[in-house]
Amino acid sequence: MKKTIKDIAKEAGVSIATVSFIVNGKDQHISEATRQRVKDVMKKYNYIPNAMAGSLVTRRTGIIGLILPDITNPFFPGIARGAEDRANEEGYSIIFCNTDDKIEVEEKYIESLTSKMVDGIIIAHSSNSEEMGEILERTQIPIILIDRDFDSKNILGKVLVNNKDGAYQAVCHMVERGYKKIAYLSGSLKTQTAMDRLEGYKEALKTKNLPVEEHLIKFGEYRAEWGRKGIGELLSEKRDFDAVFCGNDLIAIGAMKELIKNGHKVPEDKGVMGFDDIYMSQMVEPELTTVKQPNYEMGYQAVDLLTRYLKEKKTGKTPGEKKTSLVMLHTEITERNSI
Repeated sequence: MKKTIKDIAKEAGVSIATVSFIVNGKDQHISEATRQRVKDVMKKYNYIPNAMAGSLVTRRTGIIGLILPDITNPFFPGIARGAEDRANEEGYSIIFCNTDDKIEVEEKYIESLTSKMVDGIIIAHSSNSEEMGEILERTQIPIILIDRDFDSKNILGKVLVNNKDGAYQAVCHMVERGYKKIAYLSGSLKTQTAMDRLEGYKEALKTKNLPVEEHLIKFGEYRAEWGRKGIGELLSEKRDFDAVFCGNDLIAIGAMKELIKNGHKVPEDKGVMGFDDIYMSQMVEPELTTVKQPNYEMGYQAVDLLTRYLKEKKTGKTPGEKKTSLVMLHTEITERNSI
């Protein structure tokens, strides 16, 4: 029969309150001998405390929700790993949620995590829509935005990269390598991330005194299939371009495959550059030149930001009016063989 906290207290010769203090980490006033005796009894019976019951006392579950848009995209597992490593260091567990970039799934997960009384939520949201703002503002749990920017009253902090500058530097680099007619295959424009990369692309062309040709810009999804389709459209429309900058590496890999399929050599005939530096970018031929994002660091910093806030809140050090904290990370160009 499963042992209760009352059984553990009785065998250890202590009060139920003493066992509760030890379970919930509030045992500073309890002697080491007593603490060890209680833990030995718990171990003997494989006793696992009821986390939900404990959270009602401590107002802390030790759980963080991490909501990501597409776990099949190799960029996001790096974020998850960084978040998990920092969470483990602080004694937290993580619940991972994948939304497939659908706002209705995102809303369901936010509600579910709220009902589970998680201590905080880290989210790469699906949309900059008004609906997303309403969803976030209904949530009373601390929220950290990661990868994708958005403004909402209930956001505690943000961990982002400078996407505009990353795209700007990438396109300038391509021009400096001799390319003059650079197409752009983007993902959907429903996030600030995508809008910033588009702005960086256009600004770089203007800086290099090259025209922004709208017919060379196409919008789709952050998937390899879209890279193939986008190139297919450019070729079937007989567009004149000598290189393509892509909104992420998956698009770039699809674009390269379609170019090669249609008899174009990369980079001799047309250059290709990506964004993210996922592990697959080194496994294609030619290896992909790309913009490296510090995805592991993003996940690590997001949990660090959240747990620091939770510690301050626990000690009553958080100010009444708290401004949104911002951690801005930087990108760098990873030079390989595709341009």
